[in-house]
Amino acid sequence: MTSYVMFGNAVRAARLLQILLILQNRGRQTSVQLAQELEVAPRTILRDVDAMTEAGLPIIVHAGHKGGIELGFNYRTRLTGLSKDESEALGLVLTATNPTIAALGLEHAAQRAQAKLVESLPDKSRNAVKLIMRQFEMVSPPHDDDPRVRAISMAVRARTVIRLRFATRTEHLIHPLGMKLDAAKWSVRDALSRTWIAQDDWGRVNVSATRFSSTENP
Repeated sequence: MTSYVMFGNAVRAARLLQILLILQNRGRQTSVQLAQELEVAPRTILRDVDAMTEAGLPIIVHAGHKGGIELGFNYRTRLTGLSKDESEALGLVLTATNPTIAALGLEHAAQRAQAKLVESLPDKSRNAVKLIMRQFEMVSPPHDDDPRVRAISMAVRARTVIRLRFATRTEHLIHPLGMKLDAAKWSVRDALSRTWIAQDDWGRVNVSATRFSSTENP
């Protein structure tokens, strides 16, 4: 019975932290939105909010049709809820090299983001992350350095039009929505045809400055 209560308390503590981080990062949320995100009942969220208020956190609840739950007084928190094994798992994620990030042209940005993330952790979690990163080294096999991959990834992020097989009789205009890597080969998803186009069929690539709009998700 005691172990069950301790487990229940740990689960609730993790959920309270997640609620806090969601409100901090996304702003005002309804109890229904939070309940769907955390896969609990809305009444559970309301009880959690009451507990957080009683603990002194500046939670503001707005009633009415356009109401919701939000943090007041520009409150910010650090990521203090990581357990030891969660910190170690995070360290393993961060230490694993990912050549696809370099292929997309974001290697240096990823290094800066990693340093900022580790530094934002409280001392105990940060020390656990740094230790595991020193203890383990994971290097993934390199992928082919295809400059077209980086060019298309930039077009995906900027939502600009691309011409594949540029300046040939089979030139093909696409609106690139997303990319995927499968068996060391890339594909790009076209919003116009709603199909994935394999790397072997790209040919010469031309990225234009013309932007497109689409409500479709990758």
